[in-house]
Amino acid sequence: MAVVILDGSTVRAFVSDEKAFNACADEAFDALDIDSNGVLSREELRRACETFRLFETHFGEDVAPPHPDQVLALYDSIFDQFDCDGSGAVDVGEFRAELRNIMLAIADGLGSAPIQVAVEDDGFSFLKKAADLETAKIQRALA
Repeated sequence: MAVVILDGSTVRAFVSDEKAFNACADEAFDALDIDSNGVLSREELRRACETFRLFETHFGEDVAPPHPDQVLALYDSIFDQFDCDGSGAVDVGEFRAELRNIMLAIADGLGSAPIQVAVEDDGFSFLKKAADLETAKIQRALA
């Protein structure tokens, strides 16, 4: 776990850096593509969502999850959002595009006031990578 300070402009700058953003998105995509066929299936994306433990915790406390049908409906909805062309699979372009939309929505929610955020330090946190990119730019400017 790490604590970073960021605001919406930090996240927008990360998304705008196409090389850095695409490299991170591609790394995440490859980690989720369990069968290495170049696309994410509904099952692969569902497994990824399950790792976030969206329903099992509330402010760190375990809680009873909603009915399994409701959970599956939510996962299907998330998959449909990523599967822009309705092909039944998510390719890397669709994955990047939807992650970009998610990150820009986060940036809008953060606004312009810097806040401290606890993030996973597992190499997959896009917010941590956004903060690290901003830190690197500041260090280069000061050097």
